[in-house]
Amino acid sequence: MENDRWAIILAGGDAVRPELVHRLPADAYVVAADSGLAQARSLGIPVDVVIGDFDSADPADVAEARAAGAKIHEFPVDKDATDLELALRHAVDAGYERMILIGGTGGRFDHFLANALVLASAEFAPHDIEWIVGDSRLMVVRRHVDIHGSPGDFVSLLAVGGPVLGVATEGLKWTLQGATLATGSTRGVSNELTADHAVVELEAGTLLVIHTLRNGT
Repeated sequence: MENDRWAIILAGGDAVRPELVHRLPADAYVVAADSGLAQARSLGIPVDVVIGDFDSADPADVAEARAAGAKIHEFPVDKDATDLELALRHAVDAGYERMILIGGTGGRFDHFLANALVLASAEFAPHDIEWIVGDSRLMVVRRHVDIHGSPGDFVSLLAVGGPVLGVATEGLKWTLQGATLATGSTRGVSNELTADHAVVELEAGTLLVIHTLRNGT
């Protein structure tokens, strides 16, 4: 297993804030999901594998990736998973347990919500996954996470798949200590960093932690 290395999965959609991606692992295995090729090009990231039905990728980007030595895995348009989910499964099958996703909105709220729920699903529970999208970083947390940012950045905590028990925070404006967050509750929405580092811990359940940069930070 490649436990000490990361896989980077690039999806299409809106560009991400550069300050969120300036410290990507240099030796990561890079997978582009369909039009994630455009994201790779804009960020200057070489791609190892391209996966998708290619309904949105620029044919010139696909040809360029193929010429550069990337492997191309094409799927039918009519399929039972999004391109991003297929890319995630490919990275897991390749032996990677730590993954960073970049992009993946593209104006489709249904795709955004579906992909967020995929990340938090039991299928990917053994894996360390974070998602960089727009001006936010989304992390699936089952025990502990460190958040690095600037005072005033927003941090939201959302329970998925059932209640989250024993939630405790440090470095946030509104502190939680041994709290329970229920699925569908907005209690954890729009907290704020009070320093450049915060910690979120929990005892049981699955939490989506969304760290959003303040404009101009």
